[in-house]
Amino acid sequence: MLLSMTGFGDGRGEGSGFTVGVEIRSVNNRHLKLNVRGTEPYPLLESEFEKVIRKTVRRGTVLVHIRVDRSPRPGETRLNEAVLASYLEQLRNACERSGTLALLPALATNVLTLPGVAPEPSLTGGVPDDEWPVVERVLTDAIVRLNEARAAEGQTIAVEFLGHHKQLVGWLDTVRGLMPGVVENYRQRLLDRIRIAVAQAGASLEPQNLIREVALYADRTDVAEEVSRLTGHFESFSELVKAGAEGAGRRLEFVVQEMGREVNTLGSKAGDVAISRLVVEMKSTLEKIREQVQNIE
Repeated sequence: MLLSMTGFGDGRGEGSGFTVGVEIRSVNNRHLKLNVRGTEPYPLLESEFEKVIRKTVRRGTVLVHIRVDRSPRPGETRLNEAVLASYLEQLRNACERSGTLALLPALATNVLTLPGVAPEPSLTGGVPDDEWPVVERVLTDAIVRLNEARAAEGQTIAVEFLGHHKQLVGWLDTVRGLMPGVVENYRQRLLDRIRIAVAQAGASLEPQNLIREVALYADRTDVAEEVSRLTGHFESFSELVKAGAEGAGRRLEFVVQEMGREVNTLGSKAGDVAISRLVVEMKSTLEKIREQVQNIE
């Protein structure tokens, strides 16, 4: 099935003395671009995250946010006494100036939660041995949910694509039915104009001149090749959407580009108002497809 490059997934897990939460989002991009944010030191380990993500995600901008809450180990937690003293002094001064010293005890109870008072210990030695297996498992769970969301959106897009394909095929069939009458209509209009001009001038009409002019017009407006190639492109487009093979997005981009080229040529050569109107409809639908194809992996 087709995979959208837009999706969201998350995962939760816990180990001995810590919990892990991972959220992963993706949007469209021609290549795989990864950005990892969150608890240290994991933003420095993008290469490890990419090894896991690249197994199932091949294109898109992927943002991973990881949070690891670690329970303090004995001797690890240290109060920053200078920062604590500064906060308490500022609270006292503020209460004195405002005449609300009675509020100081209540305000001071929350001072330990202020930034910098009890900083988390930094992992200067890298990721603890027991953390990465849990992180990798939770990351994998988040990727599974991400891919489920991408697959669901891809299926919706596929249904929309097939609806557009049905419209395009119908319009092309109408063009095919109009083609034989284009030259004949031109021949009749040309003959009527020439007869009027000849009658007014009192001259005679040479049949071979009329035949030559009609033949030149028929050659200029012959769109049989364009119609044939468009038929092949439409079939390829439908097959790619239904198969939903790996990397279908890039191939769909190419096919849609070729479809657009043939429709443009068809519009410039057709020489018929009815066909021109159909070409406008086809261009509008192809533009809708082109926008959505950019979101397919």
